[in-house]
Amino acid sequence: MGPGDKHRDDRDMRISIIGVGRLKDDAERVLVDRYLERLKGARGVGIGPVSEKELPEARQSTAVERQSFEAQRLMKLTEGADSLVVLDEQGKSLTSHAFAKWIGSERDRGVKHMAFLLGGPDGHGADVLAAASLRLSLGSMTLPHGLARAVLAEQIYRATTILAGHPYHRG
Repeated sequence: MGPGDKHRDDRDMRISIIGVGRLKDDAERVLVDRYLERLKGARGVGIGPVSEKELPEARQSTAVERQSFEAQRLMKLTEGADSLVVLDEQGKSLTSHAFAKWIGSERDRGVKHMAFLLGGPDGHGADVLAAASLRLSLGSMTLPHGLARAVLAEQIYRATTILAGHPYHRG
């Protein structure tokens, strides 16, 4: 299967990006969609398709209740995932090369479905954090939710270009 093929190869690792909260800024939506579109060409490196799903924020009265409710929904949506990557400000910070190497190693060890989870404003519930294969930080600065999703989509795209030896990443 080549990069232009439209049918999924069962050997490819599927990726889901699941975020709590809706992208409210048109510019953020354009960025996320741009990288999701570019990721359609990643099939030649054994990754794809890449999909995105948004969940509405929970409306419970306390932060703990909202985290728990959102965690239940996220865990239900990722029941078939072999590898969960949880975005967490206390998580591990990786260079783009290290991130690409980690994604490639997950693919090579036979992971069929990797899910990236972005929590709501209150963060992730304990169940999600406990199930994580990797707790990933995008950096020590706090990013707005939509911008974090755009950065994540770009970094996944960048990882596929690194794995493919494509000149997009020259750093």
